[in-house]
Amino acid sequence: LAVLAMVGGPVLGAVLVMGVIMGVLQAATQINDPSVGFLPRLAAGALICFFLGGWIVERLAKYFLYAMERIAEGF
Repeated sequence: LAVLAMVGGPVLGAVLVMGVIMGVLQAATQINDPSVGFLPRLAAGALICFFLGGWIVERLAKYFLYAMERIAEGF
């Protein structure tokens, strides 16, 4: 669970911040179109995955190797 939180945290954090910003902007402008709120959140998540993708894959690969070593040792 710690690895999951470490890997998913930045992506979820960026999407959350962008959702709050878009929610405030939608409330201020009274534009309630679902795509106006969804597309910026999607873009924020994609940008974070683009910039942190290598780090995320590295962490998941290290965890996978650790898990396989533990299985091979018999716990």
